[in-house]
Amino acid sequence: MIVTSSRDKSIIVWDLTKDDKNYGVARRRLTGHSHFVQDVVLSSDGQFALSGSWDGELRLWDLAAGVSARRFVGHTKDVLSVAFSIDNRQIVSASRDKSIKLWNTLGECKYTIQDGDGHSDWVSCVRFSPNTLQPTIVSASWDRTVKVWNLTNCKLRNTLPGHGGYVNTVAVSPDGSLCASGGKDGVILLWDLAEGKRLYNLDAGAVIHALCFSPNRYWLCAATENSIKIWDLESKSIVEDLKVDLKAEASQNIHCTSLNWSADGSTLFSGYTDGVIRVWGIGRS
Repeated sequence: MIVTSSRDKSIIVWDLTKDDKNYGVARRRLTGHSHFVQDVVLSSDGQFALSGSWDGELRLWDLAAGVSARRFVGHTKDVLSVAFSIDNRQIVSASRDKSIKLWNTLGECKYTIQDGDGHSDWVSCVRFSPNTLQPTIVSASWDRTVKVWNLTNCKLRNTLPGHGGYVNTVAVSPDGSLCASGGKDGVILLWDLAEGKRLYNLDAGAVIHALCFSPNRYWLCAATENSIKIWDLESKSIVEDLKVDLKAEASQNIHCTSLNWSADGSTLFSGYTDGVIRVWGIGRS
């Protein structure tokens, strides 16, 4: 199963048939948001989906029942990013209102990070680190910075400067040691999360819309304006550069805005601006 969100204001739960012609079929459409649904994530047990929308709300969905179990109201502008903590007990959201909000699963806002040490522009992306020894939230913003927050008290631990334009996306490695960020300047910055130090850069050559680490290889995947690139972080070399064959499709200007790996790291799911989800088999012999 995968779950996707769209500017058609809906969320779709797909059953994966893995059929060549039609890899997945839409099992259920979840509706309730009144504007674009910008982000959706699954709980680790697969029972719930969490969505964030330009209607300013988050919703928690019971996937078995197909209903919205909770509404999270508090942001004053579009919600751009949502995430579950590793134990599914905490929720974080980022918004164009320049704030980050921490919630419990009952829909109660426990903390708001705004002004002061907070971001001075839209908060585009927010993620929990999976490292339970050092509970951390990482955020990216159009103010060109990445910020690292202590989850226990929501206090700022590090501000990571270095991007030459707005930052669209941030990803944390499966072991919680690395963080990658990217955006307008087309350069991915890799950070040591514990130290708050920049390790190195990868040049993607175009605006970066999404980043994700492979679950089982030392790889980083980036969705750019031109293609999807996968780096081997050991050698810092590109192992895949995935482009859509637009001669086979209508020649329109499309790009990938969203990326996720299957749990076994063999399949990459990518959402495009033409409303199509494209599925790539990676590293199979």
